[in-house]
Amino acid sequence: MPNRLIHATSPYLLQHAHNPVDWYEWSSEALQKAKAEDKPILVSIGYSSCHWCHVMERESFENKDIAALMNEHFVCIKVDREERPDIDQVYMEAVQAMQQNGGWPLNVFLTPDQKPFYGGTYFPPANWAQLLRQIHQTFQVKRKEINESADDLARHLQTSDLKRFAQQNDPDFKSEQLDAMFQIIASRYDKTWGGIEKAPKFVMPSIWLFLLRYHAATQNEQALEMVTHTLRQLTLGGIYDQLGGGFARYSVDGEWFAPHFEKMLYDNAQLISLYAEAYSITHDAIFKETVYDTVGWLNREMLHLSGGFYSALDADSEGMEGKFYTWTGAELHAVPGNDAEKLIQHFQATAEGNWERGRNILRRDPQTASVESADIKTLKSKLLTERSKRIRPALDDKILTGWNAMTIQGLTDCYKAFQDEHFLQLALRAISFLEESLISDKVYRAWKGKRSETEGFLEDYAFLIQAYISLYQVTFNEGWLCKAKTWCEYVLLHFADAEEGFFFYSSDTSEALIARKKEIFDNVIPGSNSVMARNLHQLGILLDREEWKAQARTMTTKLLHLITSEPVYTCHWAVLLSELIHEPAEVIIAGSDALTLREELHRHYLPFTLTAGSTVESILPLLENRLPETGTLIYVCRNKTCRLPVTTVPEALEQIGNFKS
Repeated sequence: MPNRLIHATSPYLLQHAHNPVDWYEWSSEALQKAKAEDKPILVSIGYSSCHWCHVMERESFENKDIAALMNEHFVCIKVDREERPDIDQVYMEAVQAMQQNGGWPLNVFLTPDQKPFYGGTYFPPANWAQLLRQIHQTFQVKRKEINESADDLARHLQTSDLKRFAQQNDPDFKSEQLDAMFQIIASRYDKTWGGIEKAPKFVMPSIWLFLLRYHAATQNEQALEMVTHTLRQLTLGGIYDQLGGGFARYSVDGEWFAPHFEKMLYDNAQLISLYAEAYSITHDAIFKETVYDTVGWLNREMLHLSGGFYSALDADSEGMEGKFYTWTGAELHAVPGNDAEKLIQHFQATAEGNWERGRNILRRDPQTASVESADIKTLKSKLLTERSKRIRPALDDKILTGWNAMTIQGLTDCYKAFQDEHFLQLALRAISFLEESLISDKVYRAWKGKRSETEGFLEDYAFLIQAYISLYQVTFNEGWLCKAKTWCEYVLLHFADAEEGFFFYSSDTSEALIARKKEIFDNVIPGSNSVMARNLHQLGILLDREEWKAQARTMTTKLLHLITSEPVYTCHWAVLLSELIHEPAEVIIAGSDALTLREELHRHYLPFTLTAGSTVESILPLLENRLPETGTLIYVCRNKTCRLPVTTVPEALEQIGNFKS
């Protein structure tokens, strides 16, 4: 018989709907039951493409004896961290404060008033059953000690990170600060394989976006080489799907060889931005190939018919991690026939297998790699056709506002680099889906067949505003800019903390948890405060809102010592800092050929520019009284100072280059 989760919208919760565990979703019903029965709460957090979440479900949550222990002694709540990152954020920090390793599945025991007192990640079934008995017994006989410990931990969680990390720094931003940050990243750089020197290895796209901007500002060739080397190694490695396009979440080794095979929308959204920007500088054909193949995968496997993008593909199929993506030597020989050896050599495969269980992860030789020949592409197509007959990894088909907004940003960056209308149309369809299904009087977090009732978090609003700003700059449709302004004002009203000058992760209308957190650090997804600060800076310029620009500067100033000393974990703040130091030029294109000249301009890598334009009269501050009677003029301005208007993009580029920071 199904449990309550059968009514959930989350694919992850639905995976647990037939467990013998009496699961609840996070709800007032579950929390009130814990108080009424004076039982501890067990919160188990994961996501649909999490390998060890599946293992623990199979071993423990499907075990009737273990489920009986859970049902008798606890109120059991299942949480999808992607639908409720606010809950995950609080209890992940709690487990780490207990000196435990964080990760998923995350299993946390709470008092009936939601205060955590013990937690961990994956437990083998015997250990889990023993722990359940111990927690139950301890809760009965040492309740006073548990309550005191939980109260202490709750107080810790309620302490703002800014009280620990913010400082009154010198508000004077200097290019030397960027130099120091570059040196720190260079000292941790893996010169052989690219990326940051450790394993497991995550891509962290914002690090490389910062280095591209550093190169643009300084012409430092080492910075550019670090980015291009990393991107080539990624494309050649097993972390990249050599047949179907798209990147896995991370590599378990330091060589980008053996991935954790789950594919996440947010990684690929950022990576198409990164490859598109790198192509704009280098015109490396491999970068273009990677963008087109990855967007091809998004279009083929991750796109809802109405235009939104799904969240993730699982790492497992047929009970085995990576089975869908890997090949035995015999399988590789069977498909291409006489050309098998050519393909095996190209992908560094062996008869015995280069990975586990006699299977091969496909990767390309970094010494001989170039854009693949027509012969290889034909053979790859045969393998892809054969692979499509396999049992596929599970698809997490919920649609998240923030991750879709990141994808829209990625697609607009691809459109700028390649001027291929296909990228823009995908972006416009995705924003239409969000507006029809997830945006009304407020922004909502998730959709799967229907909209969830969970309001979006700062991440959702911040990435949505960023997407609107980018859509405006590639279309000159002022409606996008108006929507960016509307939601920016909403965030300032409902998320801002006037005391600290930063933004809470959840709105003031959201359900109250034991702590209301602020996301400060950047990780594989940029932190929502850094994205929001960058929005304030860019909108402040485009809409002439000095107070928004000032708030972005103040937020950055308070964290300046962290940004300059820990750029790996403040890498999106580093992108913003580079833009504050090298203040963006405003490039205004007004006249009948505005869109054509915009297209020509955007083919160039211009990270320190914001673009505005119109073919008709506009009331936007930057465009007021700019429209010529005939023809088209380009104005290059910075901080309300403009050069004489010009009529060609080369002339405008020269003026941009002549601005002194």
